[in-house]
Amino acid sequence: MLNCLELFSGAGGLAKGLELAGAKHCAFVEWNKDACNTLRANYPVGLVHETDIRDFSYSVLPQVDIIAGGPPCQPFSIGGKALGYEDRRDMFPYAVSSIRDLMPKFFIFENVKGLLRKSFAEYFNYIILQLTYPQVKLKSGNWKENLSKLERIHTSGKYSGLRYNVVYRVLNAADFGVPQKRERVIIVGIREDLGIEWNFPSPSHSSDALNWDKYVTGEYWTRHRMAMPKSELDTARKEKKRLESRYGLFRPDTKPWITVRDALAGLPQPERNASSEFEGHVFQAGAKSYNGHTGSEIDMPSKTIKAGDHGVPGGENMVRFEDGSVRYFTTFEAKRIQSFPDDYHITGSWTEAMRQIGNAVPVTLAKTIAESLFPLL
Repeated sequence: MLNCLELFSGAGGLAKGLELAGAKHCAFVEWNKDACNTLRANYPVGLVHETDIRDFSYSVLPQVDIIAGGPPCQPFSIGGKALGYEDRRDMFPYAVSSIRDLMPKFFIFENVKGLLRKSFAEYFNYIILQLTYPQVKLKSGNWKENLSKLERIHTSGKYSGLRYNVVYRVLNAADFGVPQKRERVIIVGIREDLGIEWNFPSPSHSSDALNWDKYVTGEYWTRHRMAMPKSELDTARKEKKRLESRYGLFRPDTKPWITVRDALAGLPQPERNASSEFEGHVFQAGAKSYNGHTGSEIDMPSKTIKAGDHGVPGGENMVRFEDGSVRYFTTFEAKRIQSFPDDYHITGSWTEAMRQIGNAVPVTLAKTIAESLFPLL
């Protein structure tokens, strides 16, 4: 059993995925009280440390094999001010410190794709080099001077401390069986002395496979006991021709993307009163469709669930039905779209619960990455 320390735990999406792959959590470090309440609702209370990571002492922990977490994404988010390292919410220095202090067998960090923007290129390289050479002593203050020092070490090969082999990639959660188009940077580091060779898992799902089931065989519509909507006919003709030209008589060798309709199958329409069977499956009034705020098509993976409610750009937290009508996702539905188990509790009001869900790592994506790595250890 691998002991896992979760930093910036949020609602626990990454944690749940690692747990399902076989990890044992030894601590969650999270400062947000609502997220901590959610963690306490799903894990032993004593594991949850409601504190600022800057005030947390690692001395209380047993041997740590894995460090995982999602440092706050706001400093690098396209939708934010994009202040990067100048943003006081940048917690990457403390993520790096945890590696330096505990030297786990490996780590997994997640962040928004905006972290790879050109304007952050130098700083991102600084993050990666620190994670690669965690035992290099650096001066506090000017990070660019530290970057130059790390670059010299990296190019000279003159380093005698423990090193991590670090790789990163932008992954779309939909390609790994999550009913949501969500692109995130995943950073994985493996301690070099373990001698492990690893690469990111290949996508298991694809849009081509979904469109094959929709427009070539019609299996998608049959599965949902419905006829193809007339609004799909033009797309169907074009896609059928393209897919048959590319694949011939044989369907793509991946599974189809999972759609919103797939994810919500078996759920009743939400009511205004809470459901005893489906926690948080409560109707929220006020959803409207307008330019730039159109919702997620029901027969596609959803848009990225965002940490917001009314007025979220693009209508990511709304579902759009085949007749063009829209409504807000309930928290139970959003939980499914983030691939949380149905019995996972998200505490707080609709607004607060949606914030937690929107900030989470999709459980299935985390589980897939962990399952590709754990057996090697």
